[in-house]
Amino acid sequence: MSHILILDVGKTNKKCLVFDETYKLVFEEITVLPESADEDGYPCEDIHLLSAWAKQSVEKLKNDRRFQIQAVNIAAYGASFVCLGANLEPLTPLYNYLKPFPEGLKKQFYDTYGTETQLALETASPTLGSLNSGLQLYRIKHKMPEVYRQIKYALHLPQFLAFLLHGMCFSEMTSIGCHTMLWDFGKKDYHQWVYSEGIDQKMPPLTSATAGFPTGLHDSSSALAPYLAGFSAPFVLISTGTWCISLNPFNNTPLTPEELLNDCLCYLTPDGRPVKAARYFGGYEHEQAVQVIAHKYGLAADFYMQQTSSGTDFMDMQYALDEYAGMMTDLVEKQVKSTRLAIGRTPVKQLFVDGGFSKNSMYMNLLATSFPDLEVFAAEAPQSTALGAALL
Repeated sequence: MSHILILDVGKTNKKCLVFDETYKLVFEEITVLPESADEDGYPCEDIHLLSAWAKQSVEKLKNDRRFQIQAVNIAAYGASFVCLGANLEPLTPLYNYLKPFPEGLKKQFYDTYGTETQLALETASPTLGSLNSGLQLYRIKHKMPEVYRQIKYALHLPQFLAFLLHGMCFSEMTSIGCHTMLWDFGKKDYHQWVYSEGIDQKMPPLTSATAGFPTGLHDSSSALAPYLAGFSAPFVLISTGTWCISLNPFNNTPLTPEELLNDCLCYLTPDGRPVKAARYFGGYEHEQAVQVIAHKYGLAADFYMQQTSSGTDFMDMQYALDEYAGMMTDLVEKQVKSTRLAIGRTPVKQLFVDGGFSKNSMYMNLLATSFPDLEVFAAEAPQSTALGAALL
């Protein structure tokens, strides 16, 4: 039987997965790599450790006699650039997209190219500082001009990992279109500021994830691919993790200023079609609240999954579960507001929930109650981000 190898690179977990030709998951290995720091001491991904892990993982599984690896692809988090020099080696650290963007430079950018609202609407990118990865290149150009001059290509992380496998440099639609502030969704081309700054000259040729070789994909777009392949009736996917992202590939209305203020944005499908999305920091909020409740009552961090606990005062557990239920009611209310923004006026019939919250029965029941007109499903697809990359 033939197999396909997928590297699924998150900020925390690096996964190596193998699917057989029926797309059944037959191997999974999870690695956590220690972080490095950039020149300012800000924590960041260690690009050299990550590169070594990627190459070694592929080599090890190519030589594993249990598998006949016929294809490889990559899904990885976005908004992160690897800048390559003339020798195609990394020139800079892999800067963390959470690193604060200099206020003076931000003012200079918007004074030159237009208001925050105007640029956000044109690029379907809320104003997010370094999370708008195009601004990372703007920062390097204006704060580190000698380094910028040496950049031959700037590759988003998924395309850099693909480059490690085949040595070809490409830009790819799902990475270019994810809140980077690089892409003009109306013109379907790089935004004018990208040309004015000459940043387009640092970008390798654009390709599509359907090109037939490993291009690498932005993880949110990759997670959507199995559902686009399997369902034709309008649906919304809530991809849950640290961020809960409601993705609606059937809503192609332009972003409004109100939607931008409520953390809406657009992604691109692998074939370049816009996907209306709304983000909510739900996984992070859940994690923080659970820690507070667990500490207050002296319970394990997974108390809400246990229901009963030997050695724990019964009343303490009940109080904790009551608090947890109240917190979840508030959390799902915020989730519903976010998801309704992504739904808009599209005739959505089904709502799929993927990721961590799909296994949380309280979350799923509260969500289903909030959307009585929709069929609400906990997604069965294991590792949908990796599966999407495999399908493509």
